[in-house]
Amino acid sequence: MAETAPIPAPSKARVFARRAGSTVFLWGLIGVAFASMWAWAYLGLITLLTVVATREYFRMLEAAGLRCFPRFGLGLALVYCGVLHAGFFRLAGGSLAGWDLFAISVALCGAFILQMREPIRGIESLVAVMLTLGGFVYVALLFNFTAKLLFLAPSWQLASGKVAAPAAILVMWLLAVTKFTDMGAYLVGSLIGRHKMIPHVSPGKTWEGLGGALVFSQLAGCGLYAWLPQQLAVLGGWGHVVFLGFLLAILAVLGDLAESVLKRALQAKDSGRMLPGIGGALDLIDSICFTAPALYFYLQWVLLPAP
Repeated sequence: MAETAPIPAPSKARVFARRAGSTVFLWGLIGVAFASMWAWAYLGLITLLTVVATREYFRMLEAAGLRCFPRFGLGLALVYCGVLHAGFFRLAGGSLAGWDLFAISVALCGAFILQMREPIRGIESLVAVMLTLGGFVYVALLFNFTAKLLFLAPSWQLASGKVAAPAAILVMWLLAVTKFTDMGAYLVGSLIGRHKMIPHVSPGKTWEGLGGALVFSQLAGCGLYAWLPQQLAVLGGWGHVVFLGFLLAILAVLGDLAESVLKRALQAKDSGRMLPGIGGALDLIDSICFTAPALYFYLQWVLLPAP
């Protein structure tokens, strides 16, 4: 029997075209949500990405032969989003106090209870519990700081079901800085990248790409701030904007590398196939899971006045 010829790897130009197409589609989707200003459009998109990314996370674990509790983890992510987002509407701008800690407690206790139903298999049983808890924290909890940013300031209350303009523009600023970081790292790394940064984690990441990430993050962050200074007044001025641009760029790269650790440990190329050239939902939000919490706490602890 004749051997089947190996399928050639796609060229860099083809990969870039696929990635660019997916990026344009995503920005179009985000643009529609931004133009509508409806809170349900923002929160619905965040919920969809959370659920899909959580599903991808557990599928990678199962494909690697690791025990976990995917139905419980997926259900908890959905309930977490539902209660948190409903709280934004019911409390007119405030999140549920203590909800995150309660959800983490439920995740840990629930995973242990599910494990009690099965025989103990040494360390494998503890790994199943920790993988389930880690998946909830990594995806649902961290990514939903994007939703929390929409209601961070006391004055950003819903009006007729629509989010406040400064809140929506702030989230757009976060996404632009994060994704321009990814874009800069990819473009510069592909064109002139020579010196590997952490080859045992991600062979494609280079120090030149990191430089491109830092430059592109400043282009996005400073460019949007110069264009919309009044709407982004919550950022506190040029000093904070420049600092946050560098901070979020570094965290975006670390978020991407964190998922690379996960995929490399599980021997998975992509988390899914939802977006050609990018991968799955988890590949899309991995960097946001690191940047959104940082921006949230920086604003809450440094820039926003104490109540």
